[in-house]
Amino acid sequence: LATAARARTVGQAMNPAVHPPGHGRAPEPFDIRDPLPTGTTLLEASAGTGKTWTIGALVTRFVAEGVATLEEMLVVTFGKAASQELRERVRAQLVEAEHALADPATAPSDNEVVTLLLACDPAEQALRRQRLRAALASFDGATIATIHQFCHQVLRSLGVAGDTDA
Repeated sequence: LATAARARTVGQAMNPAVHPPGHGRAPEPFDIRDPLPTGTTLLEASAGTGKTWTIGALVTRFVAEGVATLEEMLVVTFGKAASQELRERVRAQLVEAEHALADPATAPSDNEVVTLLLACDPAEQALRRQRLRAALASFDGATIATIHQFCHQVLRSLGVAGDTDA
């Protein structure tokens, strides 16, 4: 999943296009509050429009809503600096959402993901917080890397089963 931008207006990305599977369909507008994507989805946006924020928001939603654990996700980008920034942003999003679920009165009103995650009954809020806490506890093991780093991890994990020199 490659992703689009965070908007200056709530929920709407500035220059996004969602390209659903199947060629020939026109791109659709992206909104972080829409149902989570399934299958293969490509979101694209211009530089500086908030792609990193949106990736963090999507990871936070997938985890909090119980769709996937952090260990089940692969989050990749191109450069090492971008990889480090992405790791920091994903962690910051998880922390902000966990804090908001712990004390909804202190939740930031300008974060549409937090607002969305709080829009449920208290029992579901507790489950979402628990999922976020588990993700934060295992964050060091999350695969948030460059494409090259990920490929290197896969080759290294093969050990002697791999027939390629690492």
